[in-house]
Amino acid sequence: MMRRWIAALLGLGLMLSVSACGTLQRPDGPVRITDGALLPAQDPRIRSSDTARLSAFSDEIGERFGHGGSMTMLALSGGGANGAYGAGLLVGWTEHGDRPKFDIVTGVSTGALAAPFAFLGSEWDPQLKAAYTDGGASNLLSWRSFAAFLYPSLFSNSALRNLVDENVTPELLQAIAREHAAGRRLLVATTDLDSQDTIIWDMGLLATQGDENAITLFKQVLVASASIPGVFPPMLIAGLQPDNTVVMEMHVDGGVNTPFLAIPEPLLLWTRERQPGAAQSALYVVVNGQTERNDAPTPGRLTSILMRSYDSMSKASLRTHLTATTAFARRNGMALSLSAIPGNVEASSADFDQETMNALFELGQTLARDGRAWVRLDTATMEHPATPTEIAPDAVPEALRPKTPQTSPTEPLPAPQS
Repeated sequence: MMRRWIAALLGLGLMLSVSACGTLQRPDGPVRITDGALLPAQDPRIRSSDTARLSAFSDEIGERFGHGGSMTMLALSGGGANGAYGAGLLVGWTEHGDRPKFDIVTGVSTGALAAPFAFLGSEWDPQLKAAYTDGGASNLLSWRSFAAFLYPSLFSNSALRNLVDENVTPELLQAIAREHAAGRRLLVATTDLDSQDTIIWDMGLLATQGDENAITLFKQVLVASASIPGVFPPMLIAGLQPDNTVVMEMHVDGGVNTPFLAIPEPLLLWTRERQPGAAQSALYVVVNGQTERNDAPTPGRLTSILMRSYDSMSKASLRTHLTATTAFARRNGMALSLSAIPGNVEASSADFDQETMNALFELGQTLARDGRAWVRLDTATMEHPATPTEIAPDAVPEALRPKTPQTSPTEPLPAPQS
């Protein structure tokens, strides 16, 4: 029912976009501000086009972990309502007893909303669970949020902003600041539509500054990273230019450019010299979605064609990023593990129904608690490819059982040769 309703809204949104009902008041050129801009004392932005700053950031990480040490990193992908899977996985991982204390945690879109809790560790599992299962997210795409006549999107972001306000507490920011001071890093990605650049935000730096501007910007970044274009309006965020002018940049979902933030694009081809005796670093990627293709007839309706095309495009991009990240991990001796929603589960990023999100949370929790959530990509070969997690059909929660038969076998994940 939810998916049909979303499909109808997409069709309505297409018609409204043609008639240009909702707009964001903005001149054709960049909006320049002379005073009153929300700017933190230190700019937390790292642009993927800024290779010098990226290199310095990479050197900082290498300095801390490259000399006989190791680094453990967690990357949380986008996926809308499917973020409940990743949240459940983290809680189940705690219950399994071997969840690491991550040196770096990154988040994109819904992964950005979960990243602060994942960064702070198992003690914050109750808050993480509540954020995805207490029903607060069910208002994100409700009729009360419908605002296509006011914004260049189907819905306003008021419910999303309220969700962020409720979860970004002074206690959370103080805890993030303490961990940042200890050398750990919390990073969130947005997409700057004006420059078409992926922006990496150092959220720990913002939490450390702690003034009103920094706290406001911390919340703006989380909302922007989860602002799916066309569904929620973009966020205008002040940015300082090299000539010291302040420009209002248009930021949207980080997933527009990258499904997850692991290795920044300019660094993907790097190969770092490993120090003798250095322990193996580990990268864990949580995909709040599915990686496999689904073979099923596509109805001839406009909304069905659009949704099926978007799903296919998103999965192709995800597999490409996984392939590139796997190649990087293999070259640099890094253990790469992936967890994704099993292919025989019905999962929709737009289904914020509380029953469905609770079922996804419990699925992730069960797989992680039982030690069945992860597959290794760096050790896979063409002869022995990594195979996504499967669960028995009768073990799929009722709310997640496919409504149409699955006719294709499970497809192995990409495993490039070194």
